[in-house]
Amino acid sequence: MVSGIPEPQELGVELTLRPRALGEYVGQERIVDNLKVFIRAARERGEPLDHALFFGPPGLGKTTLAHILAHEMGVPLRTTAGPVLERAGDLAAILTNLQPGEVLFVDEIHRLGPAVEEVLYPALEDFKLDLVIGQGPAARTMRIDLPRFTLVGATTRAGLISAPLRARFGIVHRLDFYPPHELARILTRSAALLGIEAEPAGLDEIARRSRGTPRVANRLLRRVRDFAQVESNPRGIDLDLARRALALLEVDQFGFDEVDRRFLTVLIEIYGGGPAGIQAIAAAVGEDRGTLEDLYEPYLLQEGFLQRTPRGRVATRRAYDHLGYPPPAGGGTAPLFS
Repeated sequence: MVSGIPEPQELGVELTLRPRALGEYVGQERIVDNLKVFIRAARERGEPLDHALFFGPPGLGKTTLAHILAHEMGVPLRTTAGPVLERAGDLAAILTNLQPGEVLFVDEIHRLGPAVEEVLYPALEDFKLDLVIGQGPAARTMRIDLPRFTLVGATTRAGLISAPLRARFGIVHRLDFYPPHELARILTRSAALLGIEAEPAGLDEIARRSRGTPRVANRLLRRVRDFAQVESNPRGIDLDLARRALALLEVDQFGFDEVDRRFLTVLIEIYGGGPAGIQAIAAAVGEDRGTLEDLYEPYLLQEGFLQRTPRGRVATRRAYDHLGYPPPAGGGTAPLFS
């Protein structure tokens, strides 16, 4: 429920709610202001936009920004994903079919293989494609000219992108979690587009529990709408209904779900508050390590419930208070072994 990863059945709704221009985009003001300058400058020069890399937790609008960039530049958008491009030939087939100025969006770009990256480097720098024809002693290299295009990459794991690839992006931005008041603006717009009756107080409550993520906010809005519909609430989504619905959905006042609470509970009960390794925590929680690192840790760290130290993860005093555990002796975290 509070995962930033899109569900397949949500894609149609996301297209309906996705802003199409920078003027409609809510939040990330520093990034939006910079992009307005870059887009205007590129259009005035009659050149494609420089290659752009967006990174941050899932659900914050990286894909939306790629669509907006293509729209603002007045060019088509072609989308693919890192795991799909298994061989250099897969990437070559896409690059040779691009139109001049077209935006190529690669999601999960950190999952490109080394062989694919080697083909991408000259394409990004010189708009050339180096292909090896044949095998063995008869092999030869052929260089093909490519139309000037814009690559937009998105990733939740910026640390896994190789340094040579990252250096070839002229525009690099990290998307941050949204404050509740910006999520409330997004929910107001979404409710209007979906024809949902809602009071500001009800939307504010959903925004506070959406863990700073627009995708989660829109998902919770649709689920709370179901409760309002079944109960035939004349005011639609009001504060009381929002609180009752979110309680039934097991989303607490900080936007935590069962996995968040189990993560912190395991850290406190089994490992004395830490430090503990993420692999050990994942095994105890029963979740994949990557899932915890990508979907849960960033928000827990941002909100001050978790710390990452050289020795492992540590639960903070705020985590003890929220889950109702007595704080460790001395006011800090308990040692791993006592």
